[in-house]
Amino acid sequence: MKKLGLVVAVLMVVAAPALASVDITCTQDGNMITVSYAVSGEPNKVRAFALDITVDNPAKINDVNNTDPNYWVYPGSIVIVNGEVNNVGTPVANPYDPCLPGGTLPGIDSNGITIEMGSLYSPTGDNSPNAPKTGIRKLLKFKVCHVFAGCKVKIRENTARGGIVLTNAGSPSVVNSPGYTFPPQLECLIGGNADGTVPGSEYAAWAAWGKPSCWCYARQCRGDIDGKKTGVKWVAIPDLTILYAAYNKTDAQLAGITNGICADLDHKKTGVKRVAIPDLTIAYQYYNKAEGLIPLCNQAPIITGPYNFWTTP
Repeated sequence: MKKLGLVVAVLMVVAAPALASVDITCTQDGNMITVSYAVSGEPNKVRAFALDITVDNPAKINDVNNTDPNYWVYPGSIVIVNGEVNNVGTPVANPYDPCLPGGTLPGIDSNGITIEMGSLYSPTGDNSPNAPKTGIRKLLKFKVCHVFAGCKVKIRENTARGGIVLTNAGSPSVVNSPGYTFPPQLECLIGGNADGTVPGSEYAAWAAWGKPSCWCYARQCRGDIDGKKTGVKWVAIPDLTILYAAYNKTDAQLAGITNGICADLDHKKTGVKRVAIPDLTIAYQYYNKAEGLIPLCNQAPIITGPYNFWTTP
């Protein structure tokens, strides 16, 4: 049986009203998003969070991790049996649980999660040595997968689940959460499933070669080996130079050529060679062409991928 037995304990303490501002911000490292918070105005601390976090479709959220050990109570997923904690749960509230009041989002591997995290310490005042620290604090991290273009992250209070509760529970607060948009860059996962959970042969080759970032250049599969324009052309002499150096080499020879694996445009072997006639054919098809005539690698004709993020040199 699941209960909200700790919610009362988490949301106690009343004081005179005073205005406080809670600022929610995001930072990005590859496809990991860190959610931080800070309280300004009235000296106050956050006792509990109930937040809805969403990303644009078809992006999905997974790998949610609590980074602030002060918020270790998870009312939305804790399991209490006969008055004893059977499972402490996770920051992500159970989706659409009929035993819990208020709405929650679908959860992991969807485009929306509801986070419920509370602190519990003694003594309970803001000046307690066991209270959360002040300043900008990292609350949690989550991973975003299946991103093929820019992706917007939105974070809002889930007021039905309690929203953001301050230690001075009677204090009105203003929650500032402007949202965050991150671009499709920095890291990619390629081949098999877009999140790499079911690696295909292309993913296996990518991993075997140390996950070269050049395989995730937006036009690498069309011949843009160096990830750069030469003048106004994506596929030009510098790309052909690398291609010719890597052409028809064994794996051992290819490993000794700077950016040699980047010349493997179709991401597969022809016989025992990674850079062969099919790669030359692709490069010549797009050599010296205008940008508008060179589709991105996730556009037709698709010969590699799927991709999660583009990378740049």
